[in-house]
Amino acid sequence: MDVEVVDFRDEFAIAFASLNYQWIESEFSVEKHDREILDDPRKWVIEPGGQIFFALVDGTAAGTVALIPSANGVFELTKMAVSPEFRGQGIGDRLMEKCVKFAAETGAKSIWLESHTKLAPAISLYRKYGFVETPPDPNSLYQRADIRMELAIERSAV
Repeated sequence: MDVEVVDFRDEFAIAFASLNYQWIESEFSVEKHDREILDDPRKWVIEPGGQIFFALVDGTAAGTVALIPSANGVFELTKMAVSPEFRGQGIGDRLMEKCVKFAAETGAKSIWLESHTKLAPAISLYRKYGFVETPPDPNSLYQRADIRMELAIERSAV
């Protein structure tokens, strides 16, 4: 399987939304902040200086993830999704590698994320890449979040 990881293009905005709405609706309820990001990714991710990556298989978006600047030198990793038919094939790894490389190249100090512990494959992927659990954010924009994790970016990651 040939996988190409590419940056956001407006033509992929629908895939970004549909891949994420699918998993969120199957596991949880869609929340206000989900809708904001998914319905206007250019405003919420790209314009503030973030990036959305897409894993393409034969031109089809098989997975996606977003990095949103949240503070000076810090990114939030959010909206990671892999289409069910492509799960277990290394798509998440390819997306995670791209996120860590992007953060390092932009001089970021860390990446943080919020998730839910019932998403065991996602939590396992984050741990594999060095994310460690940190105290939860009492001001989280997501009711479903029950775990917060952070990755310190090493300068050698570039």
